[in-house]
Amino acid sequence: MTKTEKNIKRVFDVFFACVGLVLIGWFILLMILISKIVIGGNGIFKQKRVGQHAKLFTIYKIETIHPEEAKKETPHISRLGTYIRKYKIDEFPQLWNVLQGTMSFVGPRPDIVGFADQLEGEAKIILTVKPGITGPATVHFRNEEAILKAQENPEIYNKEVIWPQKVARNIRYVKEYRFMKDIHYIFKTFFS
Repeated sequence: MTKTEKNIKRVFDVFFACVGLVLIGWFILLMILISKIVIGGNGIFKQKRVGQHAKLFTIYKIETIHPEEAKKETPHISRLGTYIRKYKIDEFPQLWNVLQGTMSFVGPRPDIVGFADQLEGEAKIILTVKPGITGPATVHFRNEEAILKAQENPEIYNKEVIWPQKVARNIRYVKEYRFMKDIHYIFKTFFS
């Protein structure tokens, strides 16, 4: 990614994060309040994720599982939590991450410690860009939860099948970066 491409991407991110927060900031706050009342917990989920240059940052989401329930091996997700996840409403607070500069609208999804921070060789190129709210792997694995639920051992399937495919897609995204591809992934996120 050239310096000009980075600048264009950042201007796009800041402009549309501001627009998004102005237009739906009230809705995000309302959903946080509803989550707090119906699901319990804080209403907002915060977690450390691996970002650009392998630096940890705090990602923000609307809470979809009660914190005590999340500690279980197979946590129960309420109807509200399922709805929020299905329509990706839980991801809306990441507009704040984009505005802060810890994320971009498009890029590899930020992973928890134990995945992205252990990338080796050519795969480390993924960490040269900011993680995104959406991106090539996100669009391809839009039904990841359902895919994992159908597996006998979801954890192994994720590590041996899904994770390597995500890495391959994200390497290609960084190597072949074009701003118009970002627009394409944003469009595919909303309209497919």
